Order: sequence, then structure tokens, then C-alpha cells
Amino acid sequence: MSKLKDIYRSISSFVSGSYDEMLRKVTWPKYVELQNSAVLVLIAAVIFSVIIGIMDMLFKNGMASIYDSFKN
Repeated sequence: MSKLKDIYRSISSFVSGSYDEMLRKVTWPKYVELQNSAVLVLIAAVIFSVIIGIMDMLFKNGMASIYDSFKN
């Protein structure tokens, strides 16, 4: 029974410490910083998707030409 109380105290201490840290010790970004970060992530996602799309198209066309060379 004592071990169960120790586990409960540990969990309670962890949750209490986490709550305190989130309220008092974490520096949250300002709204403008958050918007700038979101725009940056969106631009990066678009750039990477275009690059991956181009690579996919090149690979598809390259493999199609290789397969076509074996048909004849």
C-alpha cells in the first residue's frame, strides 16, 4: 500500500511541477512571431512539395524511358 502512495505522490508532484512550469517558466511567443513562423513553415512546405513533385516527375519519365527501351 505504501508503494501505491509513493507512486501517487510522484505523479502528483510531476503534474504539479509541469503545471507550474507551463504557467511561470515557459516563454510563449507573441502573436506576430507565431504568424511569422507559420508563414515560414507554409513557404517551406510549398517549396519542398514542388521539389519532391519535380523529382517524382523526373523519376517517372526516366523509368518510363527505360521501360520503353526494353519493349523494342
